[in-house]
Amino acid sequence: MYKTIVVHVDGGSQLAPRLRVAAGLARQHDAHLVGSAVTGISQRDFLTLGTSAMAALPDSDFDRLREAGSELLLNFATQVARLDVASWEQRLVEDDARHALVLESRYADLLVLSRGTPTYARLRLASDLPEYVALHCTRPVLVVPDDYQDEIVGSTIVVGWNASMEATRAVTAALPQLKLARSVLLALINPDELTERHGEQPGGDIALYLARHGVNVEIVRERSEAGAAPTLLGLARDCGADLLVAGAYGRSRYREWIAGGVTRGLLEENTVPLLLAH
Repeated sequence: MYKTIVVHVDGGSQLAPRLRVAAGLARQHDAHLVGSAVTGISQRDFLTLGTSAMAALPDSDFDRLREAGSELLLNFATQVARLDVASWEQRLVEDDARHALVLESRYADLLVLSRGTPTYARLRLASDLPEYVALHCTRPVLVVPDDYQDEIVGSTIVVGWNASMEATRAVTAALPQLKLARSVLLALINPDELTERHGEQPGGDIALYLARHGVNVEIVRERSEAGAAPTLLGLARDCGADLLVAGAYGRSRYREWIAGGVTRGLLEENTVPLLLAH
């Protein structure tokens, strides 16, 4: 079960759907919900500018940042009270969002974020916040689409399985939700290309593992030249899934810009909540 859930609190329009999903999961798992807002001044700022330069800034500048964060948390408190969450708190962290969420992940079971605004619109790159947190934190990250309307996720789940370490960690991280799902589709994309990982019966061992945990799992093997991300997204769309689970794979930023990647492809195009673990 997820017992501590951290949700990123900012001033963006994506907060409402993100908070609805986080609150729904908190009710479903009887979990404690933490609303995390930041001042935006990172430790890197202190290191780059120097302590003396930061100290030279007027106290009023820091006060305004803290006041802005406090206002975000007041909005969070108002909304979460309407969502019938039994246990919750709010935190203001003196850092930027990336480092604050990575730190808070050490003491949580799940982090809930949004995809966010693309950093480079012409290159169609998703905001790097969910990707950065997923690749650097110790817990799974649930990325909620900006216009997602539902509250409860995970009735029908698609799991991307390629027998990698990242996919294994994603399955383990999603297990509390997989056990509650009505249907879980274990999707293997071109498994014959990874015979050294999958063995004679691709997906058989992990499906048995999940079945022993009480998961209602079905293996789906797909042949596709489109790539893993489009195929997984298409499968999730076709079966009406309300959660997609996948490993988070890191590559150099330059290679991501030029060649793309599975994680980035899922983040850019996904229309249902996406659970990532690295």
